[in-house]
Amino acid sequence: MKTNTLNNKGFTLIELIMVTIILGILAAVAIPRYQATVKKAEEAAEKAVISSLRAGLETYATEMLMEKGRRSWPSNPFTGLETDVDGYNDKSYPDEDGMWTFGSTGDSTISHQRGDNTVTQWTYSQGNTTGNDAAPGFIGNLNNGANDND
Repeated sequence: MKTNTLNNKGFTLIELIMVTIILGILAAVAIPRYQATVKKAEEAAEKAVISSLRAGLETYATEMLMEKGRRSWPSNPFTGLETDVDGYNDKSYPDEDGMWTFGSTGDSTISHQRGDNTVTQWTYSQGNTTGNDAAPGFIGNLNNGANDND
């Protein structure tokens, strides 16, 4: 006996269109969340580097106190560290993802280029190294000059 069955071994055009639409909706929701997560991760990494930089400069200031009798910070914050900061370059301006520079705008500014090509900056002050009011410097807040010690 011969049976006459049809073999439907594929998807219909409507099914393929529906799957494409669903994937498009998922991508429209997921991509902005991913980008926000990447931005937060870069901010956290920058904060960690700046925090480590401050700690290293405090160690430098303590060493200067022991050596010269006065706490001081170096004119370039990156030169006072025992280990190099990943991505530090003495170029004039950060032009690669993850690059850190100092003095790139002609002043005392620490700059970092993020993965989205935006450049973030912190002001740096060596402090006053002479006289009765001698004091080590500070690293300011992100993109402004207020003193930030957190």
